[in-house]
Amino acid sequence: MAKTAACPSCGAPVTFQSAASIFAVCEFCQSTLVRHDQQLEDIGKMAALVEDRSPLQLGAEGRWQGLHFAVIGRIQLKYSQGLWNEWHIMFDDMRTGWLSEAGGEYVLTFLKFAPEGIPTFGELSVGDSLTLAGRSWEITNFENAECIAGQGELPFKVGPGYAAPVVDMREGDNFATLDYSETPPLFFVGSPVKFPSLKMTNLRDLSAGGAIPDINVQAQVFRCPCCGSPLSARSAEIKSVGCVACGAVVDTADKNYQILSKALGQNDDRYMPRLELGRKGMLEGAPVEVIGFLVKRTVADGIAYDWREYLLAGENATYRWLIESDGHWNIGDVLSKTPRIGKKALPELKFDGQTYKHFASYRGEVIQVAGEFTWRVARGDQAVLTDYVAPPVLLSRETTPNESSWTMCRYVEPAVIAEAFKLQTELPDPDGIFANQPNPWEDKHKRLCSLFWKFFLAGLVLHLIFVFGFGGKTLMRQDLVFNPLLPDETPQTMTFEVKRAGKVIVKNDVALSDNWIGLNLTLVNKQTGQAFSAAREVAYYHGVDDGESWSEGSREDEVAFTGVPAGQYYLAVDPDFSPETKSSLRTSVQVSGGSPGWSNWLLLLLYTAIFPIFSRLRRAAFETRRWAESDHAPNDDEDD
Repeated sequence: MAKTAACPSCGAPVTFQSAASIFAVCEFCQSTLVRHDQQLEDIGKMAALVEDRSPLQLGAEGRWQGLHFAVIGRIQLKYSQGLWNEWHIMFDDMRTGWLSEAGGEYVLTFLKFAPEGIPTFGELSVGDSLTLAGRSWEITNFENAECIAGQGELPFKVGPGYAAPVVDMREGDNFATLDYSETPPLFFVGSPVKFPSLKMTNLRDLSAGGAIPDINVQAQVFRCPCCGSPLSARSAEIKSVGCVACGAVVDTADKNYQILSKALGQNDDRYMPRLELGRKGMLEGAPVEVIGFLVKRTVADGIAYDWREYLLAGENATYRWLIESDGHWNIGDVLSKTPRIGKKALPELKFDGQTYKHFASYRGEVIQVAGEFTWRVARGDQAVLTDYVAPPVLLSRETTPNESSWTMCRYVEPAVIAEAFKLQTELPDPDGIFANQPNPWEDKHKRLCSLFWKFFLAGLVLHLIFVFGFGGKTLMRQDLVFNPLLPDETPQTMTFEVKRAGKVIVKNDVALSDNWIGLNLTLVNKQTGQAFSAAREVAYYHGVDDGESWSEGSREDEVAFTGVPAGQYYLAVDPDFSPETKSSLRTSVQVSGGSPGWSNWLLLLLYTAIFPIFSRLRRAAFETRRWAESDHAPNDDEDD
């Protein structure tokens, strides 16, 4: 049941909806109030919140796993690179939790029992593994944060200067935080959530600025300390601004606008963005605006490689990236669910059912900054990057001493970017092959292989139909007798019909024993007189030596006449007898239509195989060129 008491400072009613809330900020006079049952103690004024692009506010409502909740409090924390919000929420079952909002990512966590033996804050580092609550966590971030402001109901006393050393950990879809502001540290466990899935209502009215709202607060307008060019930061959420004119980077969180990095020198390379700052577009159906531009560089074997990154602001205080390298474009999204590889790169990793191969590990350095950023960025900032590819996707891990994050990059054609931002000029064509560029021969090869196997099966079925359906039929069978006493006699078979032009096979089975005979065969067309001739010799010998039987030759012979037209035929057989032949010999003559030869099918198979073989070679050549730019470049033998 909610409890209400009067503010000791202004008399306004202050309501505590949660029995666990012991601290509140009066929304009328900003007095900091501590609850002592029905009495409130005023312990001073709370610092004003830093205005930002957050769509959330006190009183906002949503649903998580079917259970309704309301936002009842908020603290704002500052760290070395910027700030983030922690929203205190209460469910209808009176359970409370925290909805963290940082860099466009939303994470819902709940306070859990902290086991004993947790290492101290100074004993941990990014990439370490830590087993807590039955899970093996990977440390992805640690910060010496500071609470700078709060509002609404909170379960603990906070105020400006409230130290909050925190360690963030991930394990698959799970997220955890160790808060070292107390001893033992507080242990929060939960998971990242997609903002639309929370079905939030009663949000701030950000419609005035369209897709990328212009928050109704005073924007910072100032001049570049280096060149005097006008600069602005549309909200206090922006922590650094890069001057387009001279390249200097200014810390907007400093009232004196401290220079984070100096202006570019005369010998420094200067890059113009393909997408100018402030340009709006529709990327994958969602509105975005280009607010920041970075140029990064890595050096390998003495050669410098540069690429450009564009920070895009989206709806509901979310951010995305566009990465451009030699005309190749990628859409990048920072992952909430991250792979697990430890501190060293693996040859490959599996993530969401997909296998990614290690492509390259390198050190990237910021060499140019322009526009607005929600963290402090400066020229000279460095990070170790590790890339894994499964085209068209690239997973890139960026590691600094304090943080490890993963970005999923998906390759897109320049035409997609040009259409998304309605560019009037064409973007440059891609140069070379990029790490996750789709292999243009991959789909072609799959289609050709599919067609090949279809042709293979169709050809095989058709061939078998001809073999068993039309070929091999017996046209005539007859016994002929050869009399050595009548050597000039040429026996002839009865007439038979060849219905289909093609091959005719004549098979003789001669009753030979230790003898031979020559057969001069003539296939004659009765209507046209066209004749086909063949000379054959049949020999067969057998016996027993040392108790073992032996044989040589065969009583059977087969000959094929090819290119025989359809028509009425008979077969004439003129025998050549051996001198040992003293008695008549009988032969069984069988004439049959020839089956289609397998050679035709094999030739068709070889011809159609040329296309998938060619596409396979082209695909392999593309992959060889891709991996030539990696840490695993093929050697000369592999190239061959």
